[in-house]
Amino acid sequence: MIKSSVDIGYQQCAQSLMDNIADPFIYFDENGVSNYYYQYVEHAQQQNRINENIKKSFNDIINQIEAQGKANQYNCIIGVSGGFDSSLLAYKAKDIGLRPLLVHFDNGWNAVESILNINNLTEKLQLDLYSVVVDWKEFKDLQFSYFKSGVVDIEAITDHAIIASLYQVALKFGIKYILSGSNALTEFTLPNYWIWNKYDHINILDIHKRFGTIELSTYPLYDRILKKRVQFNGIKRIDLLNLLNVNPSEDKLFLKEKLNWIDFSGKHHESVFTRFYQGYILPQKFNIDKRKAHLSNLIFSGQLTKHKAIDMLACPTYDPDQLKLDKSFVLTKLELTEDWFDEWIKKDRVEHDVYRIEKSFWDSNFILKRMKFLRNLIH
Repeated sequence: MIKSSVDIGYQQCAQSLMDNIADPFIYFDENGVSNYYYQYVEHAQQQNRINENIKKSFNDIINQIEAQGKANQYNCIIGVSGGFDSSLLAYKAKDIGLRPLLVHFDNGWNAVESILNINNLTEKLQLDLYSVVVDWKEFKDLQFSYFKSGVVDIEAITDHAIIASLYQVALKFGIKYILSGSNALTEFTLPNYWIWNKYDHINILDIHKRFGTIELSTYPLYDRILKKRVQFNGIKRIDLLNLLNVNPSEDKLFLKEKLNWIDFSGKHHESVFTRFYQGYILPQKFNIDKRKAHLSNLIFSGQLTKHKAIDMLACPTYDPDQLKLDKSFVLTKLELTEDWFDEWIKKDRVEHDVYRIEKSFWDSNFILKRMKFLRNLIH
């Protein structure tokens, strides 16, 4: 029998660190195993089947990238942040023989280690870097809009802009392939209640319309026009790390040796704001500790025991001295007073769909909605 989180008190998954704190949609079976374990197993099996098929034609894929980019200075794009995934991807792509253009989205929050890692990537791998630097006044106004909106996924505006920037640069340079550093087997588990659709430009625009004060004239939007251009030009995304055996502990040592890569205190901490958001805002305001998902992925993939993960989770989400520095830096940079911020932390969460959201093509067209309704009746 599957038990809903509303039917029980506190419960943690028997197989992982996932629990019913700040996750109203988690479920457990009679053995205390959560839906996330079963979802991961199903996804991993499916992904393995897909990867096996792709690996058989791996050389064909590389040859296709090289053939379509033969006349171009670059035959693919890699978005880099200085973090582990993108750094490993850049090294692997160069090692395979590809000619990637590295693209970095700079929203003003780069950690020092991030800058050093990106510089080492370009110098040691002899790769070119194209930086997309967002207008800080616009981005600050957009971030403040998200604070005032009360939604959980404040980082959606950075993730969205990264996606848009990669496609814009691909169009600018006539590049057909974007290599992604996402790795399904180590990043799959993440409750939907903790995030929002990163592609939803309508949600971004509506939140900013309601709370912003500066027009977004340069912020990269992955809107319908850009989506159509991407489709028309046949730009493809390939999750290359899904085709490679990634082991974070071993590969980090490898990157340190080859590229003088500097590790971070946590996942995605190559951004000061992300570090503060994940380490302080999410736990304090939304009762969300993303380490539960990050560590659970490693448990599910067999790279970490639950016992060890529990010990790691017992550590504070933030070093006290670093927290003091980061909080002061973030509030000063965003021009927020400590009193305002502390009061904001206490306010209730507001759901993203309180604001306008991007709907599918079917949902956005009345005639098609009627056709969809009739189709569902027939089937």
